[in-house]
Amino acid sequence: MKKNMIESKIKVGENLFLSPMGCGTWAWGNRFLWGYDPSMDNQLQQVFNLHVSQGVTWFDTGDSYGTGKLDGRSESLLGKFSQEYQGDHQQDITIATKLAVYPWRLTPKSMIKACEKSAQRLARSIDLVQMHWSPAKYLPWQEKPLLDGLAQLYHQKAVKGIGLSNYGAKNLQRAYEYLKEKGVKISTLQVQYSLLSTYPFVQLGLKELCQELNIQIIAYSPLTLGILTGKYQDLTNLPSGPRKGLFKELLPKIKPLLQTLEAIAKDNGKTMAQVAINWCICQGTIPIPGAKNLTQARENIGALGWRLSPSEVLELTSIAVNLDKQMIQNIFQTE
Repeated sequence: MKKNMIESKIKVGENLFLSPMGCGTWAWGNRFLWGYDPSMDNQLQQVFNLHVSQGVTWFDTGDSYGTGKLDGRSESLLGKFSQEYQGDHQQDITIATKLAVYPWRLTPKSMIKACEKSAQRLARSIDLVQMHWSPAKYLPWQEKPLLDGLAQLYHQKAVKGIGLSNYGAKNLQRAYEYLKEKGVKISTLQVQYSLLSTYPFVQLGLKELCQELNIQIIAYSPLTLGILTGKYQDLTNLPSGPRKGLFKELLPKIKPLLQTLEAIAKDNGKTMAQVAINWCICQGTIPIPGAKNLTQARENIGALGWRLSPSEVLELTSIAVNLDKQMIQNIFQTE
């Protein structure tokens, strides 16, 4: 392990730079999976402040984040927090949002309006706008008009960069060529990626394609809904809600990975979560772990400033790709 490395920002667009780790805010407003309650808002603001003060200056959100009437809550909270923050790196705060591909969004104008509404909730301009998923599986003809909307946002200088999410290599290549004709370069691709979700690299070949096209990969759910933190080691200790059944199925089959994670963490004086996040960084991705409290935020930030050794990365990768069971993929992930 190499310690005390200087973490520099990563250039993903002409005027767009991201810190080597971001903060995902899916849980900020989500009651169904993450048990959000407005009483958490002060704590979430502390999480935001800590991240920025420590140089983790970009936050990923989505216009669909928030359960039911709380739809858009994540964006609204980020808007409030970024407006009220005063301290180190204040000028570096960067917001990336994802626009949902709802069935009623059918025209370029619908995406432009969606982005405008997100900007209103955020009370600021959006730095990186991303299409949340591809409609290729169910309404393939819907895609080009929405990509046109993203291109117009870029040319209007309403955003600094364009990204996609949940795209596989085939659809990414098509979208890349289409947007290139419009004079737009795709800056980022966001996919579900972790030690328990190697599918985007192993089965889809996205790492090589993104390197070829100079697209930065963003890894969401790098801790696989928390199962890679080590908090849940056996079937007697399971989270409540929808994660319970999923973890019950996964835990017996991923013991070799958890044991190796724990051993490497102890050797390096780190936590299992920090090793799992650092592994994603070593794979060339920008991970965006979420945090609901300061304890989680501090732990995530501790994944920066050092690197796993090449042998440790190889050992973890070998175990991960040979597991009998991995995390289920997002239903919107395409080939």
